[in-house]
Amino acid sequence: MKFGLTYIRYRLLLQREIPDDCQNAAKRCVTLSRRETLAATSLLPGALSNFASPVVNRMPILIGRTREGRILSRSRYRNGESFYLAIADLRFPDTGDLLYQTGIVAQMALSSHLLDIGFDDRWCARNIGLHIGKALAYANATGLNYHSPELERLTPVLSPYNVWRNPSLDGSRPPASELLPDIPPLLRDLLDHVQGVTGHARPRRGKAHG
Repeated sequence: MKFGLTYIRYRLLLQREIPDDCQNAAKRCVTLSRRETLAATSLLPGALSNFASPVVNRMPILIGRTREGRILSRSRYRNGESFYLAIADLRFPDTGDLLYQTGIVAQMALSSHLLDIGFDDRWCARNIGLHIGKALAYANATGLNYHSPELERLTPVLSPYNVWRNPSLDGSRPPASELLPDIPPLLRDLLDHVQGVTGHARPRRGKAHG
């Protein structure tokens, strides 16, 4: 039997039908076998498969939706929207600062999906960290199904994204490419996609962070 992203997404959708207030939500889990995960990874486009292949062995086997995970997921999504506002308002004339803020927004969006389907936040911090390429690979292997050539081209620049905030010992930062994609619409599309998958309510426009 051939497994792929469609099958995994179907199982995750079944999981999302469990009400948030169900006390047994943590017990009704989606189990992703190594075979399913490998099949999903093989469908990832381009450079993302390079991130996904080494991390398949570290994919959590048991994924279950819980009230706590749902709350934390919603908080990450809303924080991502708040940090995005400063980018949308074009507050970052320095490319390094823009890329650092971009990494924050992308991480918030992708971790919102991962936490929503049951990934442990501490596990994500240990195994994904600030690497947007890894976060995107894990998210797509578990049903996010977000494929953007622009974001795929940007992930190596943002992995890890803290290099744009913390200079090296000699005080320098990596050279920023002049061929960066148009970041505001890229992030807007990512946030909208995550919102559609998770079902979180869109926040009212508030104070921008950054």
